[in-house]
Amino acid sequence: MKHFLTLADWATSELWHMIQLAVHLKLEWQSGGNRPVLKDKILAMIFQKPSLRTRVSFEVAMKHLGGDAIMLGPDEIGLGRRESIPDVARVISGYAQGIMARVFDHEHVEQLAAYAGVPVINGLSDAYHPCQALADMLTIYEHFGRLQGLRLAYIGDGNNVAASLVQAAAHFGMHFTIATPQQYQLPKPVLASASALAQQTGASVTVYHDPAEAVKHADVIYTDTWVSMGQEAEAEARMAAMQPYQVNEQLVQRASKDVIVMHCLPAHRGQEITDEVADGPHSMIFPQAENRLHAQKAILVRLMAG
Repeated sequence: MKHFLTLADWATSELWHMIQLAVHLKLEWQSGGNRPVLKDKILAMIFQKPSLRTRVSFEVAMKHLGGDAIMLGPDEIGLGRRESIPDVARVISGYAQGIMARVFDHEHVEQLAAYAGVPVINGLSDAYHPCQALADMLTIYEHFGRLQGLRLAYIGDGNNVAASLVQAAAHFGMHFTIATPQQYQLPKPVLASASALAQQTGASVTVYHDPAEAVKHADVIYTDTWVSMGQEAEAEARMAAMQPYQVNEQLVQRASKDVIVMHCLPAHRGQEITDEVADGPHSMIFPQAENRLHAQKAILVRLMAG
């Protein structure tokens, strides 16, 4: 039984298959609807954090595929507080055919996977956001017709989204550059493992502190919020450090003329990205958001269809 916790857990060939499956499922949906390959199957969705895209996309995906989803909010389970995580995992495994969890501590989703008798999907943890990264790869692939050799520049906080993006770029042969303030870099083990994989796929991983250097010749510029959920106490320090890392029109002009701009949302307009860029001709933010639905259908089919 496979789980979907980080992209590092999967072979490149398996992830390529998921991208192709997502393309197929998207076309199938647009051509009249998906076949009910998850008929009578239930996805239990555990949330410690608020959600728009994760909640709606997973629930809609299950319904499109003939199944259903149940939301379990933070007050209903109290994961690890009201009831132990191993007990929660074993109980839900008796009711549902899959678990998706959106949590703070990555160890929580790992514990769910260790004790569950059904596949577990990491819908987001403080360490990784693999569902987002797979949808992002789908979006880039649709736009350019390839992934190999493209240049992806990530600007801002070295957070969970950046961690999954560097893994994805390494898998798919993309040149990944990241510009972050010194104190908000990606963890060294994440960079080391991605760099090792990149050597096998023709990719590269380069760290900068100057955003203008990172976006040179970039095909994709990507950013995310400067203050993630749970970091509110650090907001003032983070905002001060991140000011030079705004994705604005001046930065976009330093990249390739055909560059696309991506953001996993929610966007704090006027902070990490300007309205001019978010709503401008280079923006792929909303097609990117829609592709969460189609990429996650591929994950669900791969894990739950049998």
